[in-house]
Order: sequence, then structure tokens, then C-alpha cells
Amino acid sequence: QVQLVESGGGLVQPGGSLRLSCAASGSIFSINLMSWGWYRQAPGKQRELVARMFRGGNTNYADSVKGRFTISRDNAKNTMTLQMNSLKPEDTAVYYCNGFVGGTNYWGQGTQVTVSS
Repeated sequence: QVQLVESGGGLVQPGGSLRLSCAASGSIFSINLMSWGWYRQAPGKQRELVARMFRGGNTNYADSVKGRFTISRDNAKNTMTLQMNSLKPEDTAVYYCNGFVGGTNYWGQGTQVTVSS
């Protein structure tokens, strides 16, 4: 079992930056094998992939965030971060940390990001 806890959401003006963090706890064996990701869900919309980092370090990003968001992980601390720059109102959503291992998805509770002037 793996537990994920996000932090770092909040209210920011357009053009601003936020940094989200996700801390994993539980099975170290599973955490070390996990691919990590960030998803988001805006009101009335489906949850969508924002960014993902695979075990080998490869990453992929949604087209809407390429060049603005950066995903990274710290294996020693079992944490993952999402640095979000040049934020836009359309980035407003609840952001969820995701871990995938052994055919199982693990989710955090979500953190609200609101981009508004």
C-alpha cells in the first residue's frame, strides 16, 4: 500500500508561480517501482493528465502545460514536485498526485489551485 499527500496549492494571479509537492509513504518497495504523475480536474470536466515521470526518469507533459510546468522527484525523500510557472486562469483545478505500480493507481486527496486576479 502507498499513501500520497499533496501540498502547496493556493490562489495565485495570472502569470504567477506555484510549487506543488507530493509525499509518499507506505511500502518502500512499491514506492521505488512507482511511476509518478500529476492530474487535474476542473469543475465540470474530466480528470486529465498534467505531467508524468516514469521510473527511468522520462517525462511527458500535456500540451497545454509544456514549457511552463516541470515535474521532478527526489527518490531519497520519496517526494515529487510540480513547478508551475506562467500560470493561466485555465490552470485552475484540483490537482491530484498519482502513483502507479503493479497495475494499481494510488491517489492523493487533491489540492486546489486557483489562478485569478
